[in-house]
Amino acid sequence: MPNDGDILMLEAPPQPSRSAEFIDALPYIDDDYGHPKVKEEVDRLVEDEMRRSSKKPADFLKDLPPLPSFDFHNHPMLAREYERVRAGKPPVALDMSRYGLEMPPMNKRNDETAWRQALQKAQRLLQHQVIRLENLELMAKHGADVWKQHNQRLETYLSRMQALAVEQNEKIETVNRERKYHQQNTALELNALSAQWKELCVKNIEIQAACAKIESNFEELRREAAESTHSSKIEHVGVTGVPTGDLAVLYFDYTAVAAVVIADLVM
Repeated sequence: MPNDGDILMLEAPPQPSRSAEFIDALPYIDDDYGHPKVKEEVDRLVEDEMRRSSKKPADFLKDLPPLPSFDFHNHPMLAREYERVRAGKPPVALDMSRYGLEMPPMNKRNDETAWRQALQKAQRLLQHQVIRLENLELMAKHGADVWKQHNQRLETYLSRMQALAVEQNEKIETVNRERKYHQQNTALELNALSAQWKELCVKNIEIQAACAKIESNFEELRREAAESTHSSKIEHVGVTGVPTGDLAVLYFDYTAVAAVVIADLVM
């Protein structure tokens, strides 16, 4: 007889195709997943599968379609920036010299063109500062209302996302509740079937052991019949190879007992 902790296995059914997904986990009634030994066995199986796998980490994306080619035909600036990032080059530093107001160099202090360029640059910087002041005045006048409207839009968006999240959580909770209900209702039937399966496994093992013992005894009877062929107490053996006489009576009595034992095990 096997120990209580032994698991008796029958011949496994054919494995499903790789394209089919077969999930037999019942988390609400299966308590074996939290057992340390089960976890060790699962980790070992995962490591063995990863060790036997011919797919390397670099090959995991090969089954996916290739990335689309980016076309920056109408955006040359984006094309240059994309190529720079792809090549891993650092970004180009901004040229801040246009925002500085400097006099012409010493060797061009008497050059009218240099002074004219410096004057135009000063006018541009002055206009830039004027525009900045206008933007500050507009922001001081309308900035608070604009930010309020922006915050209201964000709050509306947040409320909509929260409502969607609540709806999805309710659907998930409903699915989990139904799954738990069905699993707990079928737990008794599954436990009864599991106990019946284990009992049948034990009976099969006992039947196999009884058959092996009967075959061993039959072989012993045949060997005794062969050794007693020339004895005066044993009659001639029939054509079918079954002994006759006293040994035949013992043979058929033992066969009847074996049939009774096997029938009792099957019941």
